[in-house]
Amino acid sequence: MLDLLNDLIWSKLLIVMLIGLGLLFTIRSGFVQFRYFGNMFTIFGHAFERQPGQLSSFQALMLSVAGRVGAGNIAGVSVAIMLGGPGAIFWMWVVALVGMATSYFECSLAQLYKRREPDGTYRGGPAFYIQHGLGQRWLGIVVSILLLMTFGFGFNAVQSFTVASSLHDTFGVPTVASGIALTLVIAGIIFGGIRRIAKWADVLVPVMAFSYLAMALFVIGSNFSAIPETFGLIFRSAFGLEQAFAGGIGAAILMGVKRGLFSNEAGLGSAPNVAAVAEVKHPVAQGIVQSLSVFIDTIILCSCTALIILLSGVYEPGMDQAGVVLTQTAVAAVVGEWGRVFVSVALLLFVFTTLIYNYYLGENALGFFTEKRMPVVIYRILVVILVLWGSVQDLGTVFAFADVTMGLLAIANLIAVALLFKVGLRLMRDYDRQIRAGIEQPVLDPKDFADLDLDPAVWKANMPATPDATERR
Repeated sequence: MLDLLNDLIWSKLLIVMLIGLGLLFTIRSGFVQFRYFGNMFTIFGHAFERQPGQLSSFQALMLSVAGRVGAGNIAGVSVAIMLGGPGAIFWMWVVALVGMATSYFECSLAQLYKRREPDGTYRGGPAFYIQHGLGQRWLGIVVSILLLMTFGFGFNAVQSFTVASSLHDTFGVPTVASGIALTLVIAGIIFGGIRRIAKWADVLVPVMAFSYLAMALFVIGSNFSAIPETFGLIFRSAFGLEQAFAGGIGAAILMGVKRGLFSNEAGLGSAPNVAAVAEVKHPVAQGIVQSLSVFIDTIILCSCTALIILLSGVYEPGMDQAGVVLTQTAVAAVVGEWGRVFVSVALLLFVFTTLIYNYYLGENALGFFTEKRMPVVIYRILVVILVLWGSVQDLGTVFAFADVTMGLLAIANLIAVALLFKVGLRLMRDYDRQIRAGIEQPVLDPKDFADLDLDPAVWKANMPATPDATERR
């Protein structure tokens, strides 16, 4: 049943929607993800600014990267190569580059339509821009349910499976023991809230990412002369020109799109939930910053994993090995057995922050359609159960379950973003106009968007105080 649903969703719908809409957003926006690529780093000059109790733009970015960087970068890339050949990596790059535009628009819209909570914090995401932008609360509820199932249940099962497999391969730890340990840790911290998650992510994400990147660069540097041939293999395989993968172009595209979306989440509707809680002067600023996280995740980190596997010499077409185990074996083949331990520890840290991030997204989605305490308690119990369940399942089951829920969520979110695309363009042009006028930090004036269902408390609070008549004189 899972296989039939996956075939329908991915082979018939999502490949066209992800790449097609990504290209549409890219072209109609004047290649916004490339036009503002340099500005991403300029924006960081203001990314740490925030009011007490709010998340800064940088914290929201780190929280988003914390959620994206995990099993998808280490195990997902391995699965893509094993099932789709090296050419799957090329299609992961394509999904990421056009997905940067998709992520930009969905995160900008999430900022635009976010709401201020009674405690002063912000909430937003696909459900909010669907309700307040399209006026379809029922669809917002459907998206919230899919988000809860995908991240709270499906992705958490994948993460726990990956780390349990890794620890079993490296240290011989029984998978059920790893699952129990993970459930105890998650149960102990899921009551901390978004600020505590952001505090952990601020420290752990940069350390994790740079440590893994350093290891990858060492492995790549050790096989520097083989890099041109490896890239040639990726490109030939992507179009079925490599003899070992002739006729496999369909599998390469399918696995590249699947694992690319699983890793960078562009268009999936997850990052907007985090982007919305940041405090910024203009929604587009956060959209630009969030598109950078797609680049970091796929173009940099996923490429590193792919090169580690392909340069190590351990990969053979048709091999059957658990995703994370292939990555560990590849690192160990270059640097020795301590590399296997390094990957396990890095993955454990990646999964730790990702599990918390996934939990937060699920609870945030739940809060859209109910404020009662009991559903939250039940949700937390189910999260703990699914983490334990995922640790003792097989690779095919956990990925198939996650692919179905992820695919349905992506379809619903992409339709909403497409319907709100004109609003996104209008928002982008407002930002562009201010940049051309020499304004270093554009500010959203809510009066320019008075026809939209915005929360006045959000943007009034971010606007500079208006000088009174005396000051003007």
